[in-house]
Amino acid sequence: MTSKKTSFTRYIITILQKIEDSILIGLLLSMIFMAVLQIVMRNLFDSGILWGDELIRVLVLWIGLIGAMVASRNNHHISIDVISRYLPDRIKKQTTLIISTFTALVCAVMAYFSLEFVMMERQDGFMAFANIPAWVCESIIPVSFAIISLRYILFSFTGFSKLFKRMPQ
Repeated sequence: MTSKKTSFTRYIITILQKIEDSILIGLLLSMIFMAVLQIVMRNLFDSGILWGDELIRVLVLWIGLIGAMVASRNNHHISIDVISRYLPDRIKKQTTLIISTFTALVCAVMAYFSLEFVMMERQDGFMAFANIPAWVCESIIPVSFAIISLRYILFSFTGFSKLFKRMPQ
């Protein structure tokens, strides 16, 4: 029964990761297409899409934050790892637990305050471009930080369990 649950969980995680990857690729291709279209239209036709530059800026935000989510799923965020290479295994496990917990906490705080920011933008009713509200464009901020926080909470639980796992003698 446990192996069925594990395989089903892995299947769901794989599907979610493929969705993340597909969204990231789709946004990147959209951004490249819009940028090339703007360049061609400006250079050849002396025109362009009025809201094209704003869309590209929003796509850069979305790509950056979804890219951070993708990096966090395997704990591949930027880190300075010089000291941990020389630490004993037990201390390395403790520092990994502390770092994961701290990262989860910081990302949770960022998710909370960015959600408040998006809610204020929604109340203001400001439009970003092409009748799309600014809060819709900014909604990726709290979502991405919440997902990253959740992943690092799970890394913290894993680190905690590894810390108390019995070492072979």
